[in-house]
Amino acid sequence: MSAPVDRATEKPLTARLTFLFRFSSTIALWSVALLIIFSGYELAFFGLIAAFGLLTLWEFYGMLDHKGLPNFKITAMICGAIMLCGSFYYFSKVGVAQSYDFEMAVLLGFLLTVFARQMFEGLREDAPLRTMAYTLFGLLYVLWLYNFITKIVYVVPRSPSGAVTGQFYVLYLIAITKFSDMGAYLTGSVIGRHKLVPHISPQKTWEGLGGALAFSLLASLGLLALMPLQLAVLNWTHATVLGLLLGFAAVVGDLAESIVKRSTGVKDSGNFLPGIGGALDLIDSLLFTAPLLFFYLRLVVRVP
Repeated sequence: MSAPVDRATEKPLTARLTFLFRFSSTIALWSVALLIIFSGYELAFFGLIAAFGLLTLWEFYGMLDHKGLPNFKITAMICGAIMLCGSFYYFSKVGVAQSYDFEMAVLLGFLLTVFARQMFEGLREDAPLRTMAYTLFGLLYVLWLYNFITKIVYVVPRSPSGAVTGQFYVLYLIAITKFSDMGAYLTGSVIGRHKLVPHISPQKTWEGLGGALAFSLLASLGLLALMPLQLAVLNWTHATVLGLLLGFAAVVGDLAESIVKRSTGVKDSGNFLPGIGGALDLIDSLLFTAPLLFFYLRLVVRVP
C-alpha cells in the first residue's frame, strides 16, 4: 500500500523545483548574453536578436494553431526575417533617427503582402478578416515591439573609434526587466496575499508588483553605480525614473502574454527553456520595456 501524499508540502516543493529550473535556465542564458554584449561584435548581437525574434514569432503562431485560429504563419515568418535583417542593416548604416520612413515602408509592405496572400484563399464569412488580423497582430506584437532592442543598440552615438556603445543599454534593459520579473516572483511567492488581476493571472499579487518595482529600482541604481561610463547619458534621476517605469512595464508585458495564453488555451508558449517555457515566455516583458526605454532615451534624455 502506497504512502499518502502530503498535499501541503507537495505544492511548495514543486514551486522550489520550478524556481531552480528557472534560475538555472536564466543563468545559462545570461552567460551567453553577457559574452555577446561585452564582445561588442555587431553581427553577434544581430544573430542573438534575430534567433530569439523568429523563434518567438514561430511560437506565437503555434499558440494560434493550438486554438485553431487562422493565420499565415509562413508568410509572417518571411516578413519577420525581412524586418529583422533590413532593420539591422538600416539602423547600423544610416542611424535610428533617420529610419522612420524605412520602418513605415516595411510595415506597409507587410500589410500589402498579407492582403495579397489572402487573395489566393477562399472567402468564408469573416475568416479572411480574422486570418489577416491574427497574422498582422503577431508581426506587430512580437517582432515590431521586439525590434526596439536593435534600435537601442544604435540609439546612442558610437565611440570615437567607431565601436557601438548601445549594447550596454541593452544590458541595462535586460537586467532591469529580469530583476522586475524576479522581484515579482520571489515577493509574490513569499508574502503575496492580495490578487492583482486574478482573471488574467491568478498568481500575480499586489505584493509581487511592489517587489517588482523595488527590485527593478535597485537594479537600475546599481548598474549606474557599476557602469557610469558605459551608461554616460543617464544620471541618478533618469535611473530612478527608469527603474520604476521599466519595472512596471515588465509586469504589464508579462500580463499581456498571459492574456494571449489564456485566449489560446496554453500554459507556456513552448518548451524551449526548462523552468521558463518558450522564448516568448522569456522575452514577453521585454516587448514592453524595450520601446519604453528607446523613447525615453530619444524624447526625455534626448540622445543625439
